[in-house]
Amino acid sequence: MVKIGSVELGEFPLLLAPMEDVSDPPFRALCKEQGCDMMYTEFISVEGLIRDATKSVQKLDIYDYERPIGVQIFGAELDSMMQAAEIVENANPEVLDINFGCPVKKVTCKMAGAGILQDIPKMVALTKAVVDSTKLPVTVKTRLGWDDQTKFIEEVAERLQDVGIQALSIHGRTRKQMYKGEADWTLIGKIAQNPRIQIPIFGNGDIDSPQKALEYKNRYGVDGIMIGRASIGNPWIFREIKHFLETGEILEPPTVAERVAAARQHLQHSLEWKGIKLGIVEMRRHYGNYFRGFPNIKPYRSRLVTEDEPANVFAVLEEIEAIYSTELAWV
Repeated sequence: MVKIGSVELGEFPLLLAPMEDVSDPPFRALCKEQGCDMMYTEFISVEGLIRDATKSVQKLDIYDYERPIGVQIFGAELDSMMQAAEIVENANPEVLDINFGCPVKKVTCKMAGAGILQDIPKMVALTKAVVDSTKLPVTVKTRLGWDDQTKFIEEVAERLQDVGIQALSIHGRTRKQMYKGEADWTLIGKIAQNPRIQIPIFGNGDIDSPQKALEYKNRYGVDGIMIGRASIGNPWIFREIKHFLETGEILEPPTVAERVAAARQHLQHSLEWKGIKLGIVEMRRHYGNYFRGFPNIKPYRSRLVTEDEPANVFAVLEEIEAIYSTELAWV
């Protein structure tokens, strides 16, 4: 049984990675329904939290059906991190996660996210301060290093464990790589098999099929897998991986009706959580993923991303279901 503190996650948990503008409550609901064992919020600025910024505070919204859930924060100032930890604790998640992996320049230039991989002692000190500031189990998500010359993740894993983190998720790229090239899980595997490491190690990066999930589980000995980009428009990946790990069988892909139902639910929840204007606009990035591979889908996708009225968007989704359910025997 894999546990983060007292939180039980099963024998080989599948986690939803924290993704900015993606892993919000509407999307998390879909992933949970499809078997995701633990999810994380979008990353939240500690400076925004301690200043009561509306966007940051809203990201603390947690629904009971999502549990267990982790709230992820990012920052670079010790006092701010400690204050934010207290705010997060009051939101009552199961876990507090620290983002030491975001590669975006506007984050790293402030020595937050993956930027802190340039200063490992500060990374350790910030982590210890957060651990000491909260009763919640603290976890960390990070990368292999800043660049190919600074892949210190094996040392980092031991030092973070020593200051009290309860689990570590590692993306198999450096910050310099961003999301380019292939994720290298070699060092992740070394950490997972290090006898000194007693906390769960979760691998992240490029898991996009049930077959690859099983291969990496066996090859690298990780305690679970964190899935990010492969879940966008495809929450079914969680059920597909679980089914394959249990039975060795590949599930049939989701039908047109399932895809439309997911897009419809996602939109409805977005409207309820964000309001009509934001709910409409921020859903537009998802339609291409839900209907990827559909022949001649472009005219429908164009309408989905230009309509401003919810009723009209729902009507386009109904059209897609009606037309493609009869035309696509392969979906």
